[in-house]
Amino acid sequence: MAQEPERVSLAVIAREWGRIGCIGFGGPPAHIALLRRLCVQDRGWLAEGEFEDGVAAVNLLPGPASTQLAIYCAWQLRRAAGALVGGVCFIVPGLVVIVALAAVFLATRPPGWIEGAALGAGAAVPAVAVVAALGLIPASWRRADTGRARAPRLRWAAYLLAGGAAAATVGPWLVLVLAACGLIEVAVRGRGRPRSHPPAHPAGAVLVSTAGGTAAAGGLAALAWVAFKVGALSYGGGFVIIPLMQHDAVHTYHWMTASAFLTAVALGQVTPGPVVLTVAVVGYAAAGAGGALLAVLLAFSPSFAFVLGGGRHFDRLRRNAAVQAFLTGAGPAAIGAIAGAAIPLAMSLTHLWQAGVLAVAAGWLVGLRRGVVSGITGAAALGVVAFLAGAPVL
Repeated sequence: MAQEPERVSLAVIAREWGRIGCIGFGGPPAHIALLRRLCVQDRGWLAEGEFEDGVAAVNLLPGPASTQLAIYCAWQLRRAAGALVGGVCFIVPGLVVIVALAAVFLATRPPGWIEGAALGAGAAVPAVAVVAALGLIPASWRRADTGRARAPRLRWAAYLLAGGAAAATVGPWLVLVLAACGLIEVAVRGRGRPRSHPPAHPAGAVLVSTAGGTAAAGGLAALAWVAFKVGALSYGGGFVIIPLMQHDAVHTYHWMTASAFLTAVALGQVTPGPVVLTVAVVGYAAAGAGGALLAVLLAFSPSFAFVLGGGRHFDRLRRNAAVQAFLTGAGPAAIGAIAGAAIPLAMSLTHLWQAGVLAVAAGWLVGLRRGVVSGITGAAALGVVAFLAGAPVL
């Protein structure tokens, strides 16, 4: 059992979660490792089993899983107050960095070398999407592999292809495809079982309709709706929501160009803290620093709500058969969507030299299996070299 919440002060939670927010480069794997080291190995605040249960539970929910894990671990120590303090301190360092970078990279007339760095970093993003998908395949395949039966594996492949096709072609409706795959698997696995009424599970959140997914008018109302969708519908990782966010930010509201959106995604990858902070760059493009803060507030609010409202039920949620069936269907669809997102992202490249940077980044990330942060920063450096060599950046 965890130690009593009162034994860990809010000041300690603020300091330690803030430290992880500052050094948490590398996305969810790095965040999970840092939280495990702090809460289980170094301080003994949580038992290994409790921590693993938390990891499993947050992966059942839509939204940024590593952020929810940070909130949940702090909730285990000091309940609501700990969750709020820990979550905010985990998010804020990356927010400060990414807003500062957005001000530089999205300036009206940035220096040419900044333009080159932005275009270079953006060119690596499609390769990052492919790497993210490849990293998720083994665990998802093991979930579907039930021995000699071929049908579950065939359905897994079908879900994967459906998610990829949806991300590449119907981005704004992608979430409905993920939900459909999950519900199909629930129906298939539920045949022959007694009818029951399982507790609420991720399908309820995923089925938030994207019809009318654009606000009636632009401005802050539209930005609020887009940011909320990012936080409430990003099941399977931040890249799943990329096609929907790209459609809204670039094509519907014209807050930013396709190239600027690629830069936003790249900044979300190389800054510390949650990758979903990409939404802050979109908010900055829409309405300046205030828009960035509004977007982040609404994007992360569902994560706080899930933990504060349901943290005590996470163990029961994790063991629910209907939830597991839903994830078995929606999981491969989400992985396919992450890979499929690489297609519209690659189509957003505006200069021929960026294709060369993408090829180098793909070799670095996929072929050599090196880190995402080094891949994107290296691509940014190649963009600067391209500018200095006279390549176009406008």
